[in-house]
Formats: sequence, structure tokens, C-alpha cells
Amino acid sequence: MHPQAPSFTLRQLAYLVAVADTGTVIRAAERMHVSPSAMSDAITELERVLGARLCIRRKSHGVTMTSAGSRAVTDARDLLRRAAELGIAVDARGDRLAGPLTVGCFGTIAPTVMPPILNDFGAAHPGLDITFVESTQDQLVAQLESGRTDVAFAYDAYLPANVPRTPVFALRPHVVLAADHPLAREEEVRLEDLVDEDFIMLDAPPSTEHALGFFTARGLTPRVRHRTGNPDVVRTLVGRGFGYGMLIQQQPDHTNCSPYPVVRKAISPVVDPIEVVIIWSSTLRPSARARALVEFTRSVAWLPPSPPPGEA
Repeated sequence: MHPQAPSFTLRQLAYLVAVADTGTVIRAAERMHVSPSAMSDAITELERVLGARLCIRRKSHGVTMTSAGSRAVTDARDLLRRAAELGIAVDARGDRLAGPLTVGCFGTIAPTVMPPILNDFGAAHPGLDITFVESTQDQLVAQLESGRTDVAFAYDAYLPANVPRTPVFALRPHVVLAADHPLAREEEVRLEDLVDEDFIMLDAPPSTEHALGFFTARGLTPRVRHRTGNPDVVRTLVGRGFGYGMLIQQQPDHTNCSPYPVVRKAISPVVDPIEVVIIWSSTLRPSARARALVEFTRSVAWLPPSPPPGEA
């Protein structure tokens, strides 16, 4: 029995996805480089073929997807991705991986994961065009589900339960102190000994929730003086004596040649490590390129040797 050709086209599906992404026919038409009337006619024809109302179009309020339209958009994204994969597979020679690979990454994880992927994985698969996109955790999940990102590196915290993931490495949070802080000579510090001082907080979820959670678990409330999404700003303010910080990432601080050095201290009692995971879409089938990168993560020694005690 021969498969029957569908009565709709990939172009119509691409138009539907564009309308869902942009929220209006006009912006979708601009994205796809067609006239608004051509875009509208294509959506109308797709609705006729599928026998369902896919979206409600209002001139002053844009486009609202119906339940059937939302489901059709999800399926359309998958079909369009598979069609693109077919084109790449035909172009690739033999078993060689080729084509674009977009890797999402939570900002503070990027310094650890980007070099091995670009150097080692990229060298092993020169036909790949690897692009990194840094985003917050919620944005990473949205980008995966929309197909804009193939895989992503994130902390295994506050992720939707249905998001597929594989562990990569684990990090233990630590306190950052100025080198001349009274506790700087201690091998580890208690949060109770710092809670009355100013806290320079890394305000980048889920790091924010984790840091506050450690205090809450001990019945403490930190005195937050400054918030920043940049760990280097945390180190800089701490080094200048504005307070103490708490970070997860344990890369050596190459800015520590400044006249205001900082030191890293273990937290006592010991806190649980936070796992870094590689995640992918719960609805879209990962490409061969994405699957190869997931497999690659299992073979890498991601973390450098720990620096000497006290060094940040």
C-alpha cells in the first residue's frame, strides 16, 4: 500500500507557525516575505483542508490560536524540523554530521561547556555549524519547545517535570569573601556567621532561589544589599568590601589579579550539590546532531582540577 500524499503543503505549515510565533498575519507575512493576503489565504486553505478552525483573526487584536490550532502548530513544528533534517541528511556525505546545531545555555554554565563543545565536539564534526544562545532557564525551555534551540545546558532545578534531561556534572555552592575578610582564613564558613553582613546576591534564577533556600532552611534571612545577574560583579563588589556573595560556578576567577582579590569558601554544614543537565524538547524529536552532542557530554571531564584551598 503506497502512502497517500498530504493535501496540505510544508509552506502552509510554515505560515501557520509564523502566525503563531508573531501573533499577527502582517508580522508573519513580513517574516516569510509574502503579502498579508497571501498569508491569510494560505491559512484559510489549510483550515479548509484540515477541516478545523485553527485561529481567530481580528484586525485590532491580532491572531488567537484555537485548541486545534495550537495542536496543529506543535505538529507542524515537528514536521518542518523533520523536513529540514531530510534535506541535511541528503546533503551530508556518508555518516558525517552536518548542518546547524543551536545550543542553549544558562549564562553561568557557558564558560564551562562552551570550550569543549566548540573545540572537541566541533573538531570531531567539522560539518556542523554550532551556535550558542545564552538565556534564562524558562527561556531555554521555551526555545526548545519552539524548535529555535536543539539542546540546552541548565541547572536541574525548577525545570518542568516533562523536560527530558541527562546529567552532565554537579557543582556545590560556595561563599565568596574579600581576601581581607575576618573569615578569609577559615577553610569553611557558616551562614549564621555571615547573615548580619550585607549579601551581594547573584540574581539569576534558579541561582536566586537556591541561595535564598539555603538561608531559609536554616531559619535565616540574608540582608541583601545588591542584586546582579553577573557573577563577575558579585566578585568585584565582594572584593571591594561591600559584602559577601554566594556562587555555584567554580571556574577560576581570571579577574582576580585586581587589587581587590576574593577567596572561595566551602559552606558548613555542607550543602547539597546542584546538578547541571543537558535538556531537549519534550515534544520535538531531537536531530542526529543533537543526539550526538548528548552522547558527547558523557565522555567529557567537564570540570578543571580544583584550585588550591581558599582560591576563588
